[in-house]
Amino acid sequence: MAAPVTGKVVYDQEGVFIHSSCGKLEDQDSLIPGTLHVIEKDMEVIVDWRPLEETLDSSNILCAVKDSSSVVQWNQSPKERNIGGPEHQNSYEAEWDMVNTVSFKRRQFSNGGVQSPINSQSKWSFSFSLTDLKSIKQNKEGMGWSYFVFCLKDDVILPALHFHHGGSELLLECLERYVVLCESEQDGRILLVDCQNRSLSQSFENLHEEPTDSLLQKFKKDPYTATMVNFSKVTNFLVDTIRGSDPLTHRRPPQEMADFLSDAIPDLKINQQEESGFEVITRIDVGTRPEVHRRDPVSTTEWDSNKDSEGRLCNVDHLKHSIFKGGLCHALRKEAWKYLLGYFPWDSTREERSQLQKRKADEYFRMKLQWKSVSEEQEKRNSRLRDYRSLIEKDVNRTDRTNKFYEGQDNPGLILLHDILMTYCMYDFDLGYVQGMSDLLSPVLYVMENEVDAFWCFVSYMDQLHQNFEEQMQGMKTQLVQLSTLLRLLDSGFCSYLESQDSGYLYFCFRWLLIRFKREFSFHDILRVWEVMWTDLPCQNFHLLICCAILESEKKKIMDGGFGFNEILKHINELSMKLDVNDVLCKAEAISLQMMKCKDLPSAVCEVLGLKDNSLMPAFDLAEDCVVSKPYQHSSPNSSVPAQPHNGSRSNSSPKVLPNSVHTQTSAW
Repeated sequence: MAAPVTGKVVYDQEGVFIHSSCGKLEDQDSLIPGTLHVIEKDMEVIVDWRPLEETLDSSNILCAVKDSSSVVQWNQSPKERNIGGPEHQNSYEAEWDMVNTVSFKRRQFSNGGVQSPINSQSKWSFSFSLTDLKSIKQNKEGMGWSYFVFCLKDDVILPALHFHHGGSELLLECLERYVVLCESEQDGRILLVDCQNRSLSQSFENLHEEPTDSLLQKFKKDPYTATMVNFSKVTNFLVDTIRGSDPLTHRRPPQEMADFLSDAIPDLKINQQEESGFEVITRIDVGTRPEVHRRDPVSTTEWDSNKDSEGRLCNVDHLKHSIFKGGLCHALRKEAWKYLLGYFPWDSTREERSQLQKRKADEYFRMKLQWKSVSEEQEKRNSRLRDYRSLIEKDVNRTDRTNKFYEGQDNPGLILLHDILMTYCMYDFDLGYVQGMSDLLSPVLYVMENEVDAFWCFVSYMDQLHQNFEEQMQGMKTQLVQLSTLLRLLDSGFCSYLESQDSGYLYFCFRWLLIRFKREFSFHDILRVWEVMWTDLPCQNFHLLICCAILESEKKKIMDGGFGFNEILKHINELSMKLDVNDVLCKAEAISLQMMKCKDLPSAVCEVLGLKDNSLMPAFDLAEDCVVSKPYQHSSPNSSVPAQPHNGSRSNSSPKVLPNSVHTQTSAW
């Protein structure tokens, strides 16, 4: 089993049971005894419940042996291995068993996931940071044992904990040392958690007791940690930190909060004056927007029908178009993603791919051996490696834990996540590990079910997003500038409204861009979104058009509701897991077709979308995929669109501004 969470134990209670509904009789619960701890660790407070050790069955945990494929490939029973054949057992991977420590049997779920090798009781184990706790539901008085139900801020509801030996009141007293618990007005049994006045960690939303200057320095020192982990909670932070507790200051101008946020994220000030020049174009008619439809996912039969006798893919452009229009069936993703991410060349033969995997396995395990062979004494003298490991261990334990592939303690999927991220630090030690990377790796590993393949696919994905995680965040700055350019063309009126609410910097899209919508769509929907984006169709930077599609859908609510700075941030954050993937992809594709048909597309927009000239049409037949819809009313007659020159140089001529244009060169755009 995985070692328990270490740290200072401030609460320890045995006899805390989960009543699962897996008893032999329909009306009988199965009682799972366990121990509940509250632990202070690394400036955090962790709530940890795990079943008693003697209730666990470790018979399914297999030690790596010479003929196993170790954690590189799921270790199967002899019967399964015979069925799978040599495809599931690569001898060159088995040569590296000395590097690994754990392997496990594979059990298929209907959704393609893998069951934890631990018995059914251990899957109930859970651990969470108190900063993630949203509410606690209590039982009614006089209704048997006291029990608590913890609800987290991402709306994950944990199993009820029944205190057979008492201790529930002591738990509340313990928690109240760190958070404020308030009764819900709707239901007195529910205690709402308010962390606003407690200093639980040095993360973005929990520094309310620190002076603003001190907070700003910490935020500048590690903007990724502060932004990635806690940007979704930025609204309460800004309100409480900047306003303070004085009710007379609760109406401080939004501009003050906007300025604080723009200053806190270094090098992310978006202002067209920083650029080498820009043209001003007053209201562009982007024409009618077509209505598009999506097709069924590409099947294994369709995929295989496009292979020649040597296993080389043919009709690649047609396949990419089909993937863009419908995605992939899940059974095909493990193979197709290797091509989409550039791990496999599209024109490679079956034999060439086999040799490539052998070379890549050797390269991977040499890098893995580098960090595995570092002794404790060596690591004490290597602060960067020590910091990388600490951050990885912390993030892995909170990445997609509600997914069957990663749920429970002692999950081999978590070991793989950890090992791949540690090995990536050896691959790119300068960048190392930055929070958010585990979000990008998790779906890739889920699909690949193979350590080596997942690593190299992750490397390819990180090559695309490398600038997002670099210290100066140049990739983020560029994308936010590009997004503002596209959004202003589509709806300059909406952009003007956002500017009036000090939201023109589009910081509320930060998380979308940083980890490519990973936390906005459901786990299975993000698989579809990513594979569509990886086709590089129908234009460059299609992910920015996805942002435009989402914002356009929310425009009416934002403007009709008169949302201000804080309300916009809160509203965008609450879209998480509520987006319809097909609707968003259809709208984003329609926007791309609309722009590509526009004859007067600004040069800056052409540059963002990778269009060499304004008349470039999409590579697929419009008549097959769409029908013309009503013209899209995107802006008022007096609005204007600033855009950079295509060549990036300052224009020698004065900007052309028609009468009544509201745009000036001093605009934040």
